[in-house]
Amino acid sequence: MENQPMEERNRKLGEKTAENFEKRGFIACYVPTKEKALEKALSYIKKEDTIAWGGCRSAEDTGLIAELRSGRYPNILDRDTAKTAEERQDMMRKAFFADVYIGGANGIAEDGQIVNIDGNGNRVAAMSFGPKSVIVIASVDKIMMNVMDAMARARMTAAPANAQRFDIKTPCKMNGVCADCLSPDNICCVFQRIRYSRPAGRIKVILVGEKLGF
Repeated sequence: MENQPMEERNRKLGEKTAENFEKRGFIACYVPTKEKALEKALSYIKKEDTIAWGGCRSAEDTGLIAELRSGRYPNILDRDTAKTAEERQDMMRKAFFADVYIGGANGIAEDGQIVNIDGNGNRVAAMSFGPKSVIVIASVDKIMMNVMDAMARARMTAAPANAQRFDIKTPCKMNGVCADCLSPDNICCVFQRIRYSRPAGRIKVILVGEKLGF
């Protein structure tokens, strides 16, 4: 009973934001749990599809990446299996020809827009163009009032948290705070705002009541 008000709030916010995504050409839904998110994501994927993904902690948290690596999906482009930097880069480029690309969101505006920040740019590039279908998984804690707030979340929360995963020397790695740096190691090289899905239905958004990722 203690969590019921927050669960109800998440449902209402998630469903309303999903409606707003639908107005912008996305396919969108709200699900309450990561298990339901996994089930929904797999409904968009065929066994024979070529599947790729960028760095997407939310997809990992739902168990989707583990499922794709299970052997039941033979045509995955898993850059983490690359033996060299060159092979890894080649896999990242091949992702543009994938049937399905899986990504996340660093911030979401209530009116149905996605904000992401990227270091190499491969993730945001593939989400914009190339793969036939894109699946975005994000928890409702990433939903902000507007695009500016979503961008602030991406810069002040998601990017500093993400920086902790890497062996880099940036102010946000050291202090946990964005300094709008020009460090050679900075992971905020490309900013993306997706405000409409073209063609309609190419981008599927799954909003999840449980907290996922950063």
